[in-house]
Amino acid sequence: MTEMLFILTVIFVAYVVYVAANEYKAIPKSTVAKEKPEAPKKVAEQAIPDAVVKNVKPTIIKPATIKKTITSAAPQDTTKKGLRDPKTGEVATTYSNYRFTKRWIKDALVAEGLVEKVYKNTELDTAIETKIKEALVKLEALDKYKP
Repeated sequence: MTEMLFILTVIFVAYVVYVAANEYKAIPKSTVAKEKPEAPKKVAEQAIPDAVVKNVKPTIIKPATIKKTITSAAPQDTTKKGLRDPKTGEVATTYSNYRFTKRWIKDALVAEGLVEKVYKNTELDTAIETKIKEALVKLEALDKYKP
Protein backbone atom coordinates (compact mmCIF):
# COMPACT_ATOMS: atom_id res chain seq x y z
CA MET A 1 0.00 0.00 0.00
CA THR A 2 2.76 2.47 0.93
CA GLU A 3 4.64 1.61 -2.23
CA MET A 4 1.60 2.46 -4.33
CA LEU A 5 1.20 5.77 -2.45
CA PHE A 6 4.89 6.55 -3.05
CA ILE A 7 4.60 5.87 -6.80
CA LEU A 8 1.50 8.09 -7.08
CA THR A 9 3.26 10.88 -5.17
CA VAL A 10 6.27 10.72 -7.50
CA ILE A 11 4.03 10.82 -10.57
CA PHE A 12 2.11 13.81 -9.17
CA VAL A 13 5.32 15.74 -8.41
CA ALA A 14 6.65 15.02 -11.90
CA TYR A 15 3.37 16.27 -13.42
CA VAL A 16 3.49 19.51 -11.40
CA VAL A 17 7.08 20.17 -12.48
CA TYR A 18 6.18 19.42 -16.12
CA VAL A 19 3.21 21.82 -16.09
CA ALA A 20 5.20 24.56 -14.37
CA ALA A 21 8.00 24.27 -16.93
CA ASN A 22 5.57 24.45 -19.87
CA GLU A 23 3.79 27.50 -18.44
CA TYR A 24 7.11 29.28 -18.14
CA LYS A 25 7.93 28.54 -21.78
CA ALA A 26 4.45 29.59 -22.91
CA ILE A 27 4.99 33.24 -21.97
CA PRO A 28 6.24 34.99 -25.12
CA LYS A 29 9.32 37.10 -24.63
CA SER A 30 7.88 39.92 -26.73
CA THR A 31 5.20 40.66 -24.13
CA VAL A 32 7.80 40.87 -21.41
CA ALA A 33 9.96 43.19 -23.53
CA LYS A 34 7.04 45.46 -24.47
CA GLU A 35 6.32 46.39 -20.87
CA LYS A 36 7.99 49.69 -20.13
CA PRO A 37 8.92 50.83 -16.66
CA GLU A 38 6.99 53.79 -15.41
CA ALA A 39 8.61 57.14 -15.96
CA PRO A 40 9.70 58.82 -12.74
CA LYS A 41 7.20 61.33 -11.52
CA LYS A 42 8.32 64.91 -11.79
CA VAL A 43 8.47 66.79 -8.57
CA ALA A 44 6.46 69.95 -8.67
CA GLU A 45 8.68 72.98 -8.37
CA GLN A 46 7.98 75.03 -5.30
CA ALA A 47 7.29 78.67 -5.83
CA ILE A 48 9.74 80.98 -4.04
CA PRO A 49 7.95 83.65 -2.06
CA ASP A 50 8.44 87.22 -3.29
CA ALA A 51 9.74 88.31 0.14
CA VAL A 52 12.69 85.97 -0.17
CA VAL A 53 13.47 87.09 -3.71
CA LYS A 54 13.47 90.77 -2.71
CA ASN A 55 15.88 90.20 0.20
CA VAL A 56 18.52 88.42 -1.92
CA LYS A 57 21.38 90.70 -2.88
CA PRO A 58 23.47 89.88 -5.93
CA THR A 59 27.10 89.22 -5.07
CA ILE A 60 30.03 89.63 -7.37
CA ILE A 61 32.92 87.23 -6.89
CA LYS A 62 36.33 88.63 -7.72
CA PRO A 63 38.73 86.41 -9.69
CA ALA A 64 41.40 86.76 -7.00
CA THR A 65 39.18 85.11 -4.41
CA ILE A 66 38.42 82.25 -6.79
CA LYS A 67 42.14 81.56 -7.31
CA LYS A 68 42.76 81.59 -3.55
CA THR A 69 39.97 79.10 -2.96
CA ILE A 70 41.21 76.76 -5.66
CA THR A 71 44.81 76.79 -4.47
CA SER A 72 43.89 76.42 -0.81
CA ALA A 73 42.07 73.14 -1.43
CA ALA A 74 43.87 70.22 0.22
CA PRO A 75 45.53 67.83 -2.23
CA GLN A 76 43.95 64.42 -2.30
CA ASP A 77 45.86 61.31 -1.30
CA THR A 78 46.68 59.69 -4.62
CA THR A 79 48.68 56.77 -3.24
CA LYS A 80 47.08 53.45 -3.90
CA LYS A 81 47.07 50.66 -1.39
CA GLY A 82 48.23 47.33 -2.67
CA LEU A 83 51.15 45.34 -3.97
CA ARG A 84 52.52 45.53 -7.50
CA ASP A 85 54.08 42.53 -9.18
CA PRO A 86 57.45 43.76 -10.52
CA LYS A 87 57.42 41.22 -13.37
CA THR A 88 53.93 41.82 -14.81
CA GLY A 89 52.90 45.14 -13.26
CA GLU A 90 49.69 43.62 -11.83
CA VAL A 91 48.41 45.35 -8.70
CA ALA A 92 46.75 43.21 -6.02
CA THR A 93 44.65 45.08 -3.47
CA THR A 94 43.17 42.15 -1.54
CA TYR A 95 45.67 39.95 0.20
CA SER A 96 44.57 40.03 3.84
CA ASN A 97 43.73 36.31 3.89
CA TYR A 98 46.72 34.10 3.10
CA ARG A 99 44.53 31.29 1.78
CA PHE A 100 43.22 33.51 -1.04
CA THR A 101 46.41 35.49 -1.66
CA LYS A 102 47.76 35.35 -5.19
CA ARG A 103 50.63 33.00 -5.86
CA TRP A 104 53.10 35.72 -6.86
CA ILE A 105 52.67 37.42 -3.47
CA LYS A 106 53.41 34.16 -1.67
CA ASP A 107 56.49 33.67 -3.87
CA ALA A 108 57.60 37.26 -3.20
CA LEU A 109 57.40 36.67 0.56
CA VAL A 110 59.73 33.69 0.19
CA ALA A 111 62.03 35.46 -2.29
CA GLU A 112 62.51 38.43 0.03
CA GLY A 113 63.26 36.09 2.96
CA LEU A 114 60.28 37.23 5.03
CA VAL A 115 58.81 33.70 5.24
CA GLU A 116 60.61 30.34 5.12
CA LYS A 117 58.33 28.68 2.56
CA VAL A 118 54.96 28.88 0.83
CA TYR A 119 52.58 27.34 3.33
CA LYS A 120 49.74 24.99 2.42
CA ASN A 121 46.28 25.72 3.78
CA THR A 122 46.51 22.71 6.10
CA GLU A 123 49.75 24.01 7.66
CA LEU A 124 48.29 27.36 8.73
CA ASP A 125 47.71 28.10 12.40
CA THR A 126 47.44 31.34 14.37
CA ALA A 127 51.19 31.70 14.97
CA ILE A 128 52.03 31.26 11.29
CA GLU A 129 49.22 33.60 10.19
CA THR A 130 50.47 36.40 12.48
CA LYS A 131 53.99 35.86 11.13
CA ILE A 132 52.65 36.10 7.56
CA LYS A 133 50.70 39.30 8.31
CA GLU A 134 53.84 40.92 9.71
CA ALA A 135 55.74 39.82 6.61
CA LEU A 136 53.05 41.34 4.37
CA VAL A 137 53.44 44.68 6.15
CA LYS A 138 57.20 44.53 5.54
CA LEU A 139 56.59 43.58 1.90
CA GLU A 140 54.30 46.61 1.45
CA ALA A 141 57.11 48.87 2.70
CA LEU A 142 59.54 47.72 0.00
CA ASP A 143 59.79 50.14 -2.96
CA LYS A 144 59.95 47.27 -5.42
CA TYR A 145 56.35 46.20 -4.62
CA LYS A 146 54.70 49.61 -4.23
CA PRO A 147 52.06 50.43 -6.86
